[in-house]
Amino acid sequence: MIAWLEARFRERDLGDVRRRAEDNYVAAEAAVRFIDAYAESLDFKALGFERCTAKGTGRPPYHPADLLKLYLYGYLNRIRSSRRLEAEAARNLEVIWMLRTLRPDFKTIADFRRDNRKAFKGVLREFNLLCRKLELFGAELVAIDGSKFKASNGRRRHFNAEQLREVIKHIDQRIDDYLRELDTHDAEQGPPPPPSSSPPAGGRKPETMAEKIAGLRASRQEHAALLAEMQKSARTEVSLTDADARKMCDTQRGGFFIGYNVQVAVDAKHDLIVAEEVVQSACDRGQLGAIAQAAKTELKVPSLEVVADKGYHSADELEACEAADIITYVPAQGSTSGRSSRDGSRVFGKERFTYDAVADEYQCPGDKRLRLRGKCRSHGKTVLHYANAAACRSCPLKARCTGGSYRKIHRLRNEAVLERAAARMAGKSAISARRREVVEHVFGTLKQWGHGDFLTRGLERVKAEFSLSALAYNLRRVLNLKPMSELLRALPKAA
Repeated sequence: MIAWLEARFRERDLGDVRRRAEDNYVAAEAAVRFIDAYAESLDFKALGFERCTAKGTGRPPYHPADLLKLYLYGYLNRIRSSRRLEAEAARNLEVIWMLRTLRPDFKTIADFRRDNRKAFKGVLREFNLLCRKLELFGAELVAIDGSKFKASNGRRRHFNAEQLREVIKHIDQRIDDYLRELDTHDAEQGPPPPPSSSPPAGGRKPETMAEKIAGLRASRQEHAALLAEMQKSARTEVSLTDADARKMCDTQRGGFFIGYNVQVAVDAKHDLIVAEEVVQSACDRGQLGAIAQAAKTELKVPSLEVVADKGYHSADELEACEAADIITYVPAQGSTSGRSSRDGSRVFGKERFTYDAVADEYQCPGDKRLRLRGKCRSHGKTVLHYANAAACRSCPLKARCTGGSYRKIHRLRNEAVLERAAARMAGKSAISARRREVVEHVFGTLKQWGHGDFLTRGLERVKAEFSLSALAYNLRRVLNLKPMSELLRALPKAA
């Protein structure tokens, strides 16, 4: 009885005998050899994988190592579908060798990714520890960028509040049309005959008017419930297939699609992904601090230089990086400084006004002092206002300075952070080109592999799926950088 219960786990050991006979089927430098050895070296229980040990009763499960190997091999070779992975386990000699002739079905394969979604990030972290051991991370400069990946949700299954109201209005109109048609038919010919119980020649039973109205009313009730839920939760959009997906701008085609915003931090030495995250926000502006600190934690360095594009420029995020000893290189976004808000005419830009931090005052081009006159909240930020109305009235430069009665200068509470960031960028303007070289091809490679469309639904599952994609990318890079013998020697002993 005990032997039968542990049969599945013994199959992995008995498969070693068959594997030695089939060893000639797999090349000595084949990636599958490293995948096999790497998975066997992991401590699956510590990583949080389920079914790591067989229970005393019931049917023994597949060992997590075998299913993880299958996923790593599939993602590395652009095979992500559970049904296609099932087929590979039955026909691909490398997979047959790796799994010791085990053939899990597609449901088991899909359930493994679903049930262990929180553990895949730990697998990527373990692989990056191996990269650190091999000295593949420079840990000096990290480039950060984001890209939009498509969700498993079409545009026609995505609505905002106004669209839901239009759908409900359209359904109401169709119901009214059907009811009027019934009233007209009853008035002219009497009640309609009962539907025939026998199907028509085509084999499909015709739908009665009452059934159509009932279906429309059910659809109206569903959309009305979605609208009420949106208003209650203060959400602005809803996706019917993947509830966590959001509307993303498609900059290449000038439209939009439904997806997620994928963030990566890439080490500049060998372009390896250090940290990754998937967020729902379509904007990068609030993402810099979290992903930069995650990269610093993974690299275990006291300080780190980070470069990102202007989409990440935010005083709060730059301040968070400074507090974490992260030196940022982020260019500022374009502003309307130097243009009058009244008629758009050219005026003195804000950079012509010098800030005195000790006196908390601005000195204008006419050598007058603009003092703090008040503050307000704008978009969740504290904005300070500096002005000197008396000096502006008699200033000979007024026409070149403002179109209003006097000039106001606005300053954020933490604008000194922006000034320091601008000073750093002034000395290293070429670093933006370095950022493009390091990080942009990562997304290009993943999308060329077909990983730009998520197969799973829900934020947590999508995060797990991208962790596998990032691991496959790093794995391919490392296999190209180091010989197989060195990689195998660097692996820890099997857990």
